[in-house]
Amino acid sequence: METGGELSSEEPLSIEQGQTKGSENHKYGLTSAHTTDHDSWQQVGLLLVTGFSCGWILCFSNLMLVPLGWTWGIICLFVVGLFSAYANWLLAAFHFIDGQRQRNVLHHLGVSIFDLLLGNMGFILLGGKALKEINSELSDSPLRLQYFIIITGAAYFIFALVIPTMSAMRSWLGVSTILTFTFITIILLVLVHDGKSNKSRDYEIPAGSKVGKVFNAFGAISAIIACNNSGMLLEIQSTLRKPAVKNMRKALYVQYTVGLLVYYGVIIVGYWAYGSTVSVYLPEELSGPKWAKVIINSGVVLQSIVSQHVFVAPIHETLDTRFLRLDESINSKENIKRRFLLRALLFTFNTFVTTAFPFMGDFVNLLGSFTLIPITFIFPSLIFIKVKGKTARVEKKVWHLSNIFLFSLLTVATTSSAVRIIIENIREYNFFADA
Repeated sequence: METGGELSSEEPLSIEQGQTKGSENHKYGLTSAHTTDHDSWQQVGLLLVTGFSCGWILCFSNLMLVPLGWTWGIICLFVVGLFSAYANWLLAAFHFIDGQRQRNVLHHLGVSIFDLLLGNMGFILLGGKALKEINSELSDSPLRLQYFIIITGAAYFIFALVIPTMSAMRSWLGVSTILTFTFITIILLVLVHDGKSNKSRDYEIPAGSKVGKVFNAFGAISAIIACNNSGMLLEIQSTLRKPAVKNMRKALYVQYTVGLLVYYGVIIVGYWAYGSTVSVYLPEELSGPKWAKVIINSGVVLQSIVSQHVFVAPIHETLDTRFLRLDESINSKENIKRRFLLRALLFTFNTFVTTAFPFMGDFVNLLGSFTLIPITFIFPSLIFIKVKGKTARVEKKVWHLSNIFLFSLLTVATTSSAVRIIIENIREYNFFADA
């Protein structure tokens, strides 16, 4: 469904190639400081697999399967994965509408940049948590989590300064892939060993009120949605070579086959090994050996530096396009100074907020509920009704209107669940808690 058709005009220039101000994608009605129409589908497919198969999958056994149990957990994993693949496949068709590239979903939905900031804070917390685990293995008196959050924020800042755009990550995706499959292979081996020796595990959903269990179940669904979707498909798609729709769908096939197999595998094996008592961060649960824990957490830290860049890139692009000199190279002396200041302000703010609010599951649930459900499931149907509504068959219009209604209800339910969990954590923990 190549909706809108793809234009066959000359390749747009990029500021990295020295274009004049405002010339990039002029025919498409947008200007950007970052590279577009440049990357292969293989590069984007690898980016999607290693971006989603990042250290966050080590939290999902607890966040997804503990509140749902085996039966509903597996059903929700399958259904959400299948529907996410369909929704992203559909959204990829709307890359061009009426001759204009649709890059920034946030503008369409009126969602603030806060949501991407929230995702970046989650990555900062992930890196800090992994560093603390390394420190705990090597020291009898580990430092507070906040120190490691600050170190992680500084590392992300340096990477964002040196690698300014999503396309510039090309050489780092190979490194990311090696790191990803190294720590995943090791943790799967340890999980299988622990699962075989753990005879006392059970898979009962934790006790609590019926209302509490329902809210926790919606929180689990939010986490599954966050696991399957980035909410940035159009932004990622803008970096692809033409034909962008066809190439984006090839990359999605890679994500929802290889990628899904990898991160669902870790989630299921982690729950099988420890049952309903599985930790919110799997490496905390591992029986050993020490070297395995250190390698796993080191891989998580280093790989998260690459992964987080994917999710924060739209913020960098927005700021760079607004404040850099578009008539100069992105690596000119003046633009490097401006980029340094922009990145420093962004990561200083995010790191400070993360040190004050270090609760891992909250970031995932709120991101999945408030942002990713509307962007992934409601937005494509809204666009379909707008673009195809007058010509589409009745059953197709009913299908998409039903999606809009049902997923709007799910957004309300899951967001309420996420806010409830946040309020409970605020009551239980102090700010700047060593969680």
